[in-house]
Amino acid sequence: MGFTHYSGPASNFPGKDQWKSFEEIFNANKSQMFATGDTGEDVGRIWNAVNECAKLGVEERVIFAIIMQESTGNVGVQTTTNADGHFTAGLMQCDGSPGFPGKHGLSQDQITSMVRAGTQHFKQNLVDFGNADTAECIYKALREYNSGSVNPNDLSDGRGATASYVSDIANRLLGRTN
Repeated sequence: MGFTHYSGPASNFPGKDQWKSFEEIFNANKSQMFATGDTGEDVGRIWNAVNECAKLGVEERVIFAIIMQESTGNVGVQTTTNADGHFTAGLMQCDGSPGFPGKHGLSQDQITSMVRAGTQHFKQNLVDFGNADTAECIYKALREYNSGSVNPNDLSDGRGATASYVSDIANRLLGRTN
């Protein structure tokens, strides 16, 4: 199923009651992770890492949707440079995250370290918007995670970053794949 475009304020995006479970979202994306060269162990370790890092106060399905948006679950994703000139690495393409470009068959500690760095960064974005477990808070935090700033009247205003970022993740939370 293709992606639906959402824009405007958070109220225009799907509510949490429409989101699929973590297990449904994860299973829908397994073939995409394997297509990157991930091993079965890598995929299982991503599952473990997401469950472990959710203990930081970010729900599993949000962590995993960010992973799929940022790296398609590729544990060996290339390191990139953000608009500020900082390296962004790892499964969640986060400033300060460890990365293992071109490598697969990683240890649980290596995979968890990437997910922990991105989850800690996103948790701070949640705190910036009230740290509530609501769709509105999560969508605004996603916009900040991607672009560093938020136009609350239009979460598709990427301010130089990926305009469709929040919309794409909303689709992933609905269980859609690209």
